[in-house]
Amino acid sequence: MDLSAVTAARWVERWECQQQRYAVDREERFTVIADVVEQATRGSRDPLLLDLGSGPGALAARLAGRLPGAEVVAVDADPLLLELGRAHYGGGARARLRHVRSLIGAPGWLDALGLDRPVDAAVSTTALHYLDRDTLAGVYRDLAERLAPGGVFVNGDHIRPDSPAIRDLAVDLGRRHAERNLAFTHEDWQSWWKGAAADPELAPYLTLHDTACHPPCADADLPVSTHVALLREAGFREAGTVWQYGDSRVLAALR
Repeated sequence: MDLSAVTAARWVERWECQQQRYAVDREERFTVIADVVEQATRGSRDPLLLDLGSGPGALAARLAGRLPGAEVVAVDADPLLLELGRAHYGGGARARLRHVRSLIGAPGWLDALGLDRPVDAAVSTTALHYLDRDTLAGVYRDLAERLAPGGVFVNGDHIRPDSPAIRDLAVDLGRRHAERNLAFTHEDWQSWWKGAAADPELAPYLTLHDTACHPPCADADLPVSTHVALLREAGFREAGTVWQYGDSRVLAALR
């Protein structure tokens, strides 16, 4: 049975609030990422875009709204989050927004997306930090192989500076910023999932959970120079920071 739109809207709203606890500048990140994608795809009438680790698909939906001619694929491993996204964001003017289940970094993960042409842009927010260095390097290589020449990869996440002393300053700035914006008043990750487990309408999707839904978080905490080096090694010609507040950062890499 499909989720009702009312139920999906309620749980997506709670998800968005919960995410604000961990990324107080999430909406600004979304805007920056969409700006980069719009600029990079300005010559294409129907660009193909990927949102990696999309959750319900807030960023994917914003990209679909910003670029009406685009085909946007929201990619996540969690069946509940994907179904919430389909029920809340799917259809209507966003009929070209698809939600696809795939575990990013697993063997053949891109094959599950049913792509029939090169990708123009791939994006991610607060999702790839759980990958260990080797898996992340593999994901960067996979993306470089699938992106069209001139394509872009944009990643918004907590990515630390190289200097430990500067990192400490950046983390402190981020903490102060979060406190001023009352970020810690939002419910946390565990609370959201506990609430979802108590909702009988969500039960059929929670039974689909397995070890591939939430892989162990490696928490590699790689510095920005390592991300840039891995991107260059993967085949991107340029990579660097386009926005930053504290240790919250948006990286862009050009194919």
